Amino acid sequence: PNAMGGREVGGLANMLACHLDIENPTHRETVQTFWQSPTMPTQQGLKAVDMFDAVESGKIKALWVMCTNPAVSMPNARKVRGAIANCDFVVVSDMFASTDTAKLADVVLPSTGWGEKDGTVTNSDRTISRQRAALPPPGQARHDWDIMCDVARRMGFSTGFNYPGP
Repeated sequence: PNAMGGREVGGLANMLACHLDIENPTHRETVQTFWQSPTMPTQQGLKAVDMFDAVESGKIKALWVMCTNPAVSMPNARKVRGAIANCDFVVVSDMFASTDTAKLADVVLPSTGWGEKDGTVTNSDRTISRQRAALPPPGQARHDWDIMCDVARRMGFSTGFNYPGP
């Protein structure tokens, strides 16, 4: 429900936040300064189709899938399912452990759904809306940002992931 919002904050591997060019030094400096980031990639990462090709070839050995079900939603889904099934280590963060992708995972982390999240949502027409949780997270479900920050801190990246909220 928030794919545009993800793009606008830099959630794609081939562009920076605000749809800025990752290979443009001025754009990188602008985003790096705003984010107060000590490092910034200088070239594009893999797009989704290319990423699953890299998983299939063994170039990518670990995969963390969040907020999507690529085993059914990606082009050539059968090939993607095979790549995920043969990947050395797969983590899936999802509301449901029963999705086709979650069934292929080594670890499934329960995450919250849209009705359990606070924050903002950007529609495809780029309208930004405030979102307030209607329900508390069920069971052990956690927000995606909180799961990512927790894993990053445990990996030794505390200073870059010390967010108390969304």
